[in-house]
Amino acid sequence: MLSRVTMHLKFCLVLGAAIACASPASAQSLPSTNPDELPQLRPGVVAGYIPREKLIDSLALLPPPPEAGSEAQASDDAARRAAIAIRKSARWKLAARDADYTSPKAVDAFACTIGITISPTATPHLNMLLKRTLVDAGLATYKAKIKYNRRRPFVAANDNTTCYPQDEEKLRKDGSYPSGHSAYGWAWALILAEMVPDKADAIIQRGFQFGQNRIICGVHWQSDVNAGRVVAAAVVAQLHTNADFRAQFGAAQKEVQSALANNPTPDCALEREVTAR
Repeated sequence: MLSRVTMHLKFCLVLGAAIACASPASAQSLPSTNPDELPQLRPGVVAGYIPREKLIDSLALLPPPPEAGSEAQASDDAARRAAIAIRKSARWKLAARDADYTSPKAVDAFACTIGITISPTATPHLNMLLKRTLVDAGLATYKAKIKYNRRRPFVAANDNTTCYPQDEEKLRKDGSYPSGHSAYGWAWALILAEMVPDKADAIIQRGFQFGQNRIICGVHWQSDVNAGRVVAAAVVAQLHTNADFRAQFGAAQKEVQSALANNPTPDCALEREVTAR
């Protein structure tokens, strides 16, 4: 008599779907949600799903940033002037909150959009997926960042008014093009829109806002943000080829479905203030 595994494989081959119907014994195990059980780039920072050397090449993917005196740079200058008018508003406060990517609460950016609390205890797989994809998308920008070493708007204007002063000294030494924040914010938006399709429009809008907040913050040009989104789209496509990402995505999606029914509503006072203006 054929074993259950052998019968399963024969059935898959008959359907012409041997890849999709892999043996139950070889099913992908779920990646850990415990940072101590995962590779770390440095203490407290979990590595992404894709080894850095295998990430997409942002330098090959992107054109150079706008040149001084070009029409594209004039457009960047205009976007910066428009953003200055928003300083000290509720949107400025939201931009400051979005700027902090080191806090454990950095993954909260889309919590109000989805309508759930995101945390290591409430949604451990979603929390870890966001942390790891932040690293993948952010690191993928660095070949172009290092090559072009573009000056940031507040540096070019000799203006120390950014929404997140804690980062100013570090950002003076870090290339502006493309935007790493915009890359991981857009990557999150694309991933979450797929995960929660009923809220895709709002999630994409929040992802767009996340990137634009870097201009409001005074630390990126519009072309930096646009380029970050291009990198993000390529990284998300690459992530879908990674078995650990796909497994954790599925677990996170189940968490979200459960959380929408049972999870406490997050504090969304700032988002409501931004929307009301």
